[in-house]
This record gives sequence, structure tokens and C-alpha cells, in this order.
Amino acid sequence: MKDSRKNSSRRSFLGSLGTAALAAGATPHLLLADERRRVAEPMARQYRSANDQINIAVIGAGGMGMADVSTALRVPGVKLVAASDCYDGRLDAARMEHGADLFTTRDYREILARNDVDAVICGTPDHWHHRISVDALKAGKSVYCEKPMVHQIAQGADVIRAERDSGRTFQVGSQGMSSLGNEKAKQLLEEGAIGQLNYAEGFWARNDPIGAWQYAIPEDGSEQTVDWDMFLGHAPPRPFDPLRIFRWRNYRDYGTGVSGDLFVHLFSSLHFITSSTGPKKIMAQGGLRHWKDGREVPDVLLGMFDYPEAEGHPPFNLSLRVNFVDGTSGSTFLRLVGNEGAMDVTWTEVVLRRNKSVGANDVFNQMKADEAGLGLASRREMLPPAESVYMAEDGYWGAHFDHFMNFFKGVRDGTQVEENATFGLRAAAPALACNDSYFDEKVISWDPDLMEVL
Repeated sequence: MKDSRKNSSRRSFLGSLGTAALAAGATPHLLLADERRRVAEPMARQYRSANDQINIAVIGAGGMGMADVSTALRVPGVKLVAASDCYDGRLDAARMEHGADLFTTRDYREILARNDVDAVICGTPDHWHHRISVDALKAGKSVYCEKPMVHQIAQGADVIRAERDSGRTFQVGSQGMSSLGNEKAKQLLEEGAIGQLNYAEGFWARNDPIGAWQYAIPEDGSEQTVDWDMFLGHAPPRPFDPLRIFRWRNYRDYGTGVSGDLFVHLFSSLHFITSSTGPKKIMAQGGLRHWKDGREVPDVLLGMFDYPEAEGHPPFNLSLRVNFVDGTSGSTFLRLVGNEGAMDVTWTEVVLRRNKSVGANDVFNQMKADEAGLGLASRREMLPPAESVYMAEDGYWGAHFDHFMNFFKGVRDGTQVEENATFGLRAAAPALACNDSYFDEKVISWDPDLMEVL
């Protein structure tokens, strides 16, 4: 959970800015970079002693794990003390970047046994998220787990239980959920800026090898430098294959496909903005259109979702898509559509367009209005659609930093974070159900409140 004092100030600022923008039809900026520094700098003064320091370890020191570390270390009072990975080259790189005295190991359990580790970042392949999260919580460590929270829906209850029993902080790493863009969109929706929500859509578009998970294979990646058995874990045994460890997202034994990698971000943002617990029906279609490199998952995926009425929103429908061979862009956004307007939401920007319907609400009354000359009068009074753009100022430290600020506040103060294990499962489950729908060619029914497949 975010600092209540910080949130109060932030909400007040956003609220006054939004009101002025809507009244004036202006194109405002969210000047939050200075406000974020005002939050971080007092923290640097507050957490100076060794007793205040949070010692972290990273389990899975690959690209995302070390990106998490870099961001985490920007939060005042945080120190990296250990790293674990099943490939020696990553451990060597971690020591080169963070010092020769950094403790490194192939076996993550050695990290969990250390008394000087307060929290761990789990940046492993997806099939390890459940086991490491549960083990770390049971060992008394707080956990920042990369998304999706689990590899299989059925594993979610274990993580929720371990979080509850441990009393430690657990947060899933869909960092965009903590962004200024999402927070502003949530505020606007609650204020009725787009009227009654009825539809939402989101997409990720990529058109490059790295975006399609064609990661480099290290020249020294071999059975001598890789702990292959540790990588496999509980996955089916098979001979050493460097493609499977260094491009693990392509394989269902270790990854969760485009839905687990990218849909889950969109679900996290949507559920935060709308206060939703999730859809009740899930259907996905797609195919392998371009990257025919032996991968087992599609590179184009479309999802359709039916959201029931809930306390925070009316019933609405959602469509999501990912395209790894989109020749037009390399971007992402989430759109929410209501009967009085729509919002396009990114992590740093919200574009609000409103075009409230005017005139009679049926043909008969419209004809009467036309006969009376009212139709012409209303036409003369029509205005172009209003558009307001809310942007993060240059200098904003980004959603990733915000997300770690929230996590470490939970670690220090024991306050609840937004994207805890329950939230994490409700974002992961519909994404993982997309895989079931795609591969089994069926509609999946899901109870978002009980968090059960029906």
C-alpha cells in the first residue's frame, strides 16, 4: 500500500489539476517529477543507519531480474547483498557490476538461509515463481515476484496462503500498475469522466527480434557453466538445450507465452483502474505467423473477456491483442470506453476524449424535435469533441521506481501493497486461461471472486 500522506498529497494535486483541465479544455501536464523527488529525498535522510537498511537478493539474475535490481537500488536505504542464477556468466556479471564481495550461488536456497537478506527479487523463468515465492515467504523474506505470479492457475492459492501465514510483504512485478497514468485514469473513471464504462481494449505491438524473445545465446553457455537440473526444477527432464534456458519464454514448460508476459500487464492496469476482480468468461485465438523457430506458443494472440457487474463498475467487455510481427509500431496502450467518452491510457499519459450524446433518445422524439425546429438549434450548438491530455513531466522516475517505492514501504512499515498475491492471481489467472482457451479451443469460465476455474 502506498504511503497515505504521499497519496493524499498526490490525489489532491491530481484532483486540482484534473478539475482545471476539464474546465478549461486545456492540455495539462502532470508535474509530478518534483513531487516524487520530495518523497524520495526525505527517505534518503530517514534511512541512514544500518538498522534502517533493507538488504535484498536477486534470484534469477537475467535481464529482468537485474533491471529490477537497478531500479530497486534507486530507492533510498536499499542494498544488494546476494545473487543467484543457474548460469555462471550472469553471476560473474553481477559481481562485476555490484562488487566482488557480492555473495553469489547457483542454489537459491543458500540465499534464503542467509540472515542478512530481508527481501528477494524473483526474476526467474515463470515455472519457478510459485516455488521460490512460497519458499522465500516461509523463510521470513519479503518477495518481489516478477509477473505472472504463477505458472499454473492452481498454484495461486499456495502463494496467497504463504503470504498470509508469513506476515511478510509480497508484491507482483507488473510495474505499470503503480504508474501516474494508471492513477490518473482511475481518478477520472471514478469522477465519471467517460460516463458508464461498457468496453475496454488493449494491445502490445512489437516488430523486432528482442521483442519476440530472440535473446542472444552466450558462447560459453554449456553444461559446464549452466546448472541444467536447477533450471529444469520440476519441469519434465530432457537433455541440455541452450535455447530452452536462454529463450525460455518460447516453451510452455517454463514460460506462459504472450498472454503471461504481456496480457498480464494489461489486466493489472485494468483491474487497478476499474477496481475489478476480473472476467467471468475468457476466449482466445491466434497463431504462429512469423517466428517459426521451434517455439511452442503463438506470436499473434487475441483475447475476448466478459466482465460481470461489480461494486466498482458496470458489466463490460474487454478485447486484448499481442502481435510480435506488427509492422506499424512498437507500442502499447489501454483504452476504456464509456457512453460519454473514452480514455487512452499509458504508464505516462492519459488522453481523455469526450463527445456526450445530445438530442432525442429515440427516432419518434427526434422527428418531433426536427418538426419543431429543435434539431437545427441543437446542430448549431454542437461543439467539437473535448480532448484533455495528461502527461508525466520530464524527470518522472517512472512506474518501475514507483512500484519499488510501494514495495519497500510495505517491507519497512508492514502496510499492505496494492498488487499483493490475491491481486496478482486475479491478473495472472485470466492471462493463463487464455493459453488454455487457445490450445484447448474452448471458452474458459472463471469465478473472479472465488478465484476458481469453473
